[in-house]
Amino acid sequence: MLIIIVAAVLVLLIGAAVVFFVISRLHANTEEGEEPAPKAAAVHHDPKAPPAYLPLDAMVVNLADPGGERVAQIGITLEVLDAKSSDTVKAYLPTIRSGILLLISQRTADELLKPEGKEKLAKDILREAAIPFGGGDDDEEEASSAKKKKKRGPPVQYPVIGVLFSSFIVQ
Repeated sequence: MLIIIVAAVLVLLIGAAVVFFVISRLHANTEEGEEPAPKAAAVHHDPKAPPAYLPLDAMVVNLADPGGERVAQIGITLEVLDAKSSDTVKAYLPTIRSGILLLISQRTADELLKPEGKEKLAKDILREAAIPFGGGDDDEEEASSAKKKKKRGPPVQYPVIGVLFSSFIVQ
């Protein structure tokens, strides 16, 4: 009988110690400004995990040059957080691809031939790829609402984290 009572007391003490440890860790994280539980909209990236890539079919687009005779053939690969994110992005691929085609068709050959034009296109494509996931805020809106940024909390990480060009031909 004594052994059962001692075992029950030990189990209760160990359980109390575990609960105390968990509560103190949550309290310490809250004091440091960290959130005890991640937001549902945020996607957290493990920096040690290798990125995954999602190649898109090459796109041939008429450019916005006068006369409409210039075209661009562009191969794009999207860099995503991980393989799970790749599957999520694939579900929205028709919407993302359509948005990218519209972005490219608004450019002229002169814009696309300059390095700055390619960099701006990559940033615009990244923003376009975030739209199905609730992103895609305009830079002007973000610059004019610095106060809102402070109230928003931590930035949200969208599944598409980079845009790479695998081919880039302007004719």
